[in-house]
Amino acid sequence: MNTTRTSSSVRTSRALVFASFGAAALMLTGCGANALGPAQESATSDSTAGPSKGTIGVILPETATSARWEAFDKPLLAAALKKQGYESNIQNAQGDVQKFSSLADGMIATQVKALIIASPNAEVGATVEQKAQAAGIPTIDYDRLNTGGSADYYVSFDNVEVGRLQGTALAAALKDKPGAEVIQIEGAPDENNSILFHKGQMEVLEPLYSSGKLKLVRDQFTPGWDNQLGGTQFEQILTSNGGKVDGVIAANDGMAGAVITVLKKNGLNGVVPVTGQDATLAGLQSILRGDQTMTVFKAIKLEAEAAAKLAAAVASKDTGAADSLATQTTTDPKSGRQIKSVLLKPQVVDKSNVKDVVEQGYLTAEQLCSSDLVEACKIAGISK
Repeated sequence: MNTTRTSSSVRTSRALVFASFGAAALMLTGCGANALGPAQESATSDSTAGPSKGTIGVILPETATSARWEAFDKPLLAAALKKQGYESNIQNAQGDVQKFSSLADGMIATQVKALIIASPNAEVGATVEQKAQAAGIPTIDYDRLNTGGSADYYVSFDNVEVGRLQGTALAAALKDKPGAEVIQIEGAPDENNSILFHKGQMEVLEPLYSSGKLKLVRDQFTPGWDNQLGGTQFEQILTSNGGKVDGVIAANDGMAGAVITVLKKNGLNGVVPVTGQDATLAGLQSILRGDQTMTVFKAIKLEAEAAAKLAAAVASKDTGAADSLATQTTTDPKSGRQIKSVLLKPQVVDKSNVKDVVEQGYLTAEQLCSSDLVEACKIAGISK
């Protein structure tokens, strides 16, 4: 894939670009947070208490670029699987495809009742699914789709909508600035979620680029979701554009943080709107400081519960129950296969509703309101 796109090629690039959220269950993804939120501190990764219907295996992808997997998905999945009557064997591949494969081989050998996987990349995920299928073990793609794979079900968020929310927020921030120059710093070019985020962004922004209301300076994907690389790429693009930028699409809060660091060096932070995703502690604090315009958060608790219910259904061979949960479909862009899915709805967080995060118990005012943010927190209706 060509990971660099300029304004002159936007209209021909679409061919390259291939979730319901309840306020009462408001949760964040927590990428970049290094501790459990208050609501998850008592959850454990191994549900062994009480009678069990068997064990369901879960393999998570990494911890290097996102703390969400260990801090939130792991305990929430364990609690949700326990509620369904199953023990859980939850492991993390730490970004190592060989370790991911070995972990899967071990779980398949012990005949787990079902396998929930969020793989480091689609290729190893698809290979693991083939092995599980041969062993008669149903699989569920969790959070990210393994393109070309054979998963029985898919649980994630409406990732195109994530991109739409980002694009809409940036367009609104630049509505009074005709011809505003935009730089887009995207996620990994080989990850399906990145492609979906980008697709949603371009549904909103491409017509504005085509009409001249906005100008795309460059659209750059970032291998491995590497935040440092993303910041370096942004700085290079900014320099080559004579230090001019009016708005930035940053695919997640990590990328946004790297972009904001560069903007600070150039005296542009707080002036140039920057999007984000994941509602990390750092991202929320950047919003309160005025350096970041918005973030997108997703209810991981709902995602974990949906995956656990699906896993329990397929483990007991109750296809009808599973199908009643997975009422949406996702097209695998590689194989064209239709995969029964649960796609949850993401939601925007900006200065106007950061306080909802605290009120719903995801984090505390003490965590959010560092010494330099006490006044900003008061203005946002948040008090320690």
